[in-house]
Amino acid sequence: MKEKMKKLYEFSNSWTGTIIIVLFVIFFIAQAFVIPSGSMKRTLLIGDHLFVKKFAYGIPTPHLPWLEWQVLPDFDGDGHLFASDGPERGDIVVFRFPDDEKVHYVKRCFAKGGDEIIMIDGAIYLRPSEGDEYIKANYPKEKFVLIQNKIWVKNPMSHKFPGIHYGAKNNSAFDALAGRTMNGANVDMQPIMVEGLPKYVTLGFNAFYKKVSKDEYYMVGDNRDNSNDSRFWGSVPYRLVVGKPWFIYFSWDSEKKLRWDRVGRIIDNLELDKKYIRKDK
Repeated sequence: MKEKMKKLYEFSNSWTGTIIIVLFVIFFIAQAFVIPSGSMKRTLLIGDHLFVKKFAYGIPTPHLPWLEWQVLPDFDGDGHLFASDGPERGDIVVFRFPDDEKVHYVKRCFAKGGDEIIMIDGAIYLRPSEGDEYIKANYPKEKFVLIQNKIWVKNPMSHKFPGIHYGAKNNSAFDALAGRTMNGANVDMQPIMVEGLPKYVTLGFNAFYKKVSKDEYYMVGDNRDNSNDSRFWGSVPYRLVVGKPWFIYFSWDSEKKLRWDRVGRIIDNLELDKKYIRKDK
């Protein structure tokens, strides 16, 4: 046994052993990721360097880092060597961008397959597929809104995650979706008129609607009015889900000043604590 441990130690100190160990960690345990944009501000900031927990939602089919070459077959076509339960509503998720699978995005899972979504200027309403009893058991009563004789939840996650916020009224995601719709560009949500919701004189609709496809996830940034997300390009299938942000190992702001208070913080704790929710650019 002592001899075997010695050989293992020697192997791990060789170049070959080091490369194999590093790739094993990247493929199956954790991978480094840098927050490149402000779509998750104020929860995750530009300049946060974090590790992604690769085994949070199963084991994704491994790819060589940077080159993003797939090194093992996707036997079941679900993008994972070992499948598991997918993201839950409210989870922050790292995934491959559906329009360019070599690019990684990070957003919060807003809805799952079968859920319905209505978006207006300054608010998003969720109708979970489980129905009224589930809603009553899992969301605060003050967030309930009756729309078309069904209970919806207004801004369903903002009471739990303080980093979720909306921007200026003259620069909203609703305006962006409306502008693209009026110009004939493709967006993922369908413009509709909903009685009981605010109306807009210049538009033939006052809301956007989406029912999420089975086994897919609607990913929306915490910076709700400044996020390129599922509302514009569509839901994310399970096969593109990579993992969950784990902890921050390094962080600096736009002026290269270190954010020492964020280093070493576990994301699951940081996102719930108001003292770490910042407006940093």
